[in-house]
Amino acid sequence: MTARLTADFWVHAYLARLRLAGIPAYVLAHGDDQAGAVLVKLATLDGQAKLYQRLFDPMAETRRWVLVGEGDEAAMDARIERERGRDRDLWVIEIEDRAGRHLLDEPGLEG
Repeated sequence: MTARLTADFWVHAYLARLRLAGIPAYVLAHGDDQAGAVLVKLATLDGQAKLYQRLFDPMAETRRWVLVGEGDEAAMDARIERERGRDRDLWVIEIEDRAGRHLLDEPGLEG
C-alpha cells in the first residue's frame, strides 16, 4: 500500500517546485489540510485560464491531472466559486504564467 501525502504537504511542495522554476503561484483557497482535493488554475495573463484537477483513473489505479475547464478567466473564476460552494475542503492554487507552464505533467506530482 502506498502512503498518501496530506493535501497541505503536497500543496507546499508543489508551490516550492513552481518557485524554483520561476513560476508565480499562490494559494487562492486553503482547503482541508489532510485530505482536501486540489484545483489548479493556470492564468496565462491574457484573460484566459485553464483549470486542472487530480482525478483517480480506475483503469490504471493511479491519480493523474486532468484539464477540467478552459476559457475566459472570469468564467473559470466563477466555476471555482461554484466548486468551493460545494466543497469547502477544496484547495485552489493559482498560477500566473504567460507561457502556460504548470509542471503538473512532471514525475512525482500525481500525489
